[in-house]
Amino acid sequence: MSKFSKKPILVEKKYLISFIAITSMFFLWGVANDVTNPMVSAFKKVMPELSNFQAALVQLAFYGGYGTMAIPAALFIRKYNYKSGILIGLLLYAIGAILFWPAAVYEQFTFFLLSLYILTFGLAFLETTANPFILSLGDSRTATQRLNLSQAFNPIGSLMGMAIAQLIIIENLRSDDFSPEAYNALSPDQIAFIRQEDLNIISEVYVGLGILIFAVMFVIFFIKIPGKDEKSKLSVKENISILRRNKRYYEGVIAQAFYVGTQIMCWTFIFQYVDNINSDLPDEQHLTASWYNMAAMCLFLCSRWLCTWLFNFIQPAKLMFLFGIIGMILTSGTILLEGIAGLYCLIGISMTMSLMFPTIYGIALDGMKEEAKLGSAGLVMAIVGGALMPPVQATILDWGGPGFSDIQILGFIDEVNFSFIMPLFGLLVVTIYSYRSMKVLR
Repeated sequence: MSKFSKKPILVEKKYLISFIAITSMFFLWGVANDVTNPMVSAFKKVMPELSNFQAALVQLAFYGGYGTMAIPAALFIRKYNYKSGILIGLLLYAIGAILFWPAAVYEQFTFFLLSLYILTFGLAFLETTANPFILSLGDSRTATQRLNLSQAFNPIGSLMGMAIAQLIIIENLRSDDFSPEAYNALSPDQIAFIRQEDLNIISEVYVGLGILIFAVMFVIFFIKIPGKDEKSKLSVKENISILRRNKRYYEGVIAQAFYVGTQIMCWTFIFQYVDNINSDLPDEQHLTASWYNMAAMCLFLCSRWLCTWLFNFIQPAKLMFLFGIIGMILTSGTILLEGIAGLYCLIGISMTMSLMFPTIYGIALDGMKEEAKLGSAGLVMAIVGGALMPPVQATILDWGGPGFSDIQILGFIDEVNFSFIMPLFGLLVVTIYSYRSMKVLR
């Protein structure tokens, strides 16, 4: 207990400006993440010819960029420095966002996917750079707590992204004003006009975001990022050899992939979950999925701040294990309970997920020195779980047809409810990793 009762200062004064500057990056990729999550539902409405699986390719493109660019980003940072990685990340982020304008002009879903893919090249650079940099800014005993503090600003950006998605995009989509029958009854010219207007609404948000990122890049250029750019002494092969022998690390990469997939599924398919509830309600009683998604994010944010404080008293792995157990119970409620009770369970899952990403990150990299840069890339590459798992859940949704309750599993579970078996499995993997971190991998 003494290890946790007498910790050094969390962020030293000499690192404060750098800490604030890099922590702002966590806010910025939170905005991108949660403007994008509702786009699965939005593109399905604007382009109704898309299946649930095809619409979920938004997440495959978005999170697939992490898997593609994480290792190149780490190699770049090894050769140059953290500041260069941040600047390249911001540049790619901005370019990907601005490419939404020609995508809307040509009305090509594939072009939108390509734009998201490039955008996340930038996010991969930012995450590969920012996470190990924050861990390195001070005593290793406070590294996980320090990363949780920086990551606490990520859901603030996510809340802003959700608000932008709901208030600027979803509420203004003309496609959402029609039932499927009424939409199909429109003339081809009317459908073409509505589609162009809706795609313009989506693209304008991303273009505005890209312009903002260019401005941030200009500011970061003039900020001094102190002395963390020493040249690597170990070769890439030696780094990989060290990481491969570290069970706590490579099991952490696996746990991180399942965690990210779980998070993205819960925050993406809450829209379909609410749509299914609304199918049994009169129009005037329909629920707005975005507000419930924002409630989940508020809970996530408050819980992350709480966990940052609780780490003063409870070991990170132990707290994550307890939260994992609670998360699996709530996910079971999401699957088995109908209506608003199941929705409340789905919202509650966010509370239990709040500490998982930075805590897995901190545990997996604990005690590392030079190999942390390449190790960070593996953990960022694990974000590809957010690309691979949502399409699997979407495939379950498509089992009976394009709806969300076309068939019932075991005679009483709607397919949209049953699809949350995927997040349940993801939380199980994280809980096992937490237990092994406490008992086996210490």
